[in-house]
Amino acid sequence: MKVVLYGATGKAGSRILKELMDRGHQVTAVARDIGGLPGGVERKQDDLSNVDAIADIISGSDAVISAYAPPADDTDGLVGVTERQIAAVKKTGDPRLIVVGGAGSLEVAPGVSLLASGHLPPAWIPIATSHEKALRLLEASDINWTYFSPAAFFEPGQRTGHFRRGTKQLISDEKGESRISMEDYAIALVDELEKPAHQRARFTAGY
Repeated sequence: MKVVLYGATGKAGSRILKELMDRGHQVTAVARDIGGLPGGVERKQDDLSNVDAIADIISGSDAVISAYAPPADDTDGLVGVTERQIAAVKKTGDPRLIVVGGAGSLEVAPGVSLLASGHLPPAWIPIATSHEKALRLLEASDINWTYFSPAAFFEPGQRTGHFRRGTKQLISDEKGESRISMEDYAIALVDELEKPAHQRARFTAGY
């Protein structure tokens, strides 16, 4: 499958890139600084600031994966990037867009999101709010999108292949902890790419 991966040098993006390459997909890896990308992959430099530039890069692809992470001091940069990605997808024949999302909009009780629950640390609220805005943009669009929310704690770790999937509820273990490694998240994302089960929908994964 021809896949364009944005944010390919980031923590999540680099693990998604490895999973894609290990499974034999034809990947175009895109980043602001392409120096950190591995060999054997097509590289493109882009900062997601221009719809036409994005459209040129994703033209002819089967799917676009966005692992873009906004600057900590401008988390709403994610909102503008999502708007431009939606516009670029519409310009180029509607490849599927899979977005590495946030956990804040997942429900911890019926109708109550993690963000609205008051349990998020203050430092996480800006990025969680921006991710929720990006999700609403996707929901209002007419493109083929998938929004993949990780568990609450989302860090580099082990590739186990053992995790649970869900839709809109935060997944926690028997201790009440909500976690997934970036390596296992990458497995779940590429599984969804290869065998779509959540088109025009969001899903999540956790232990």
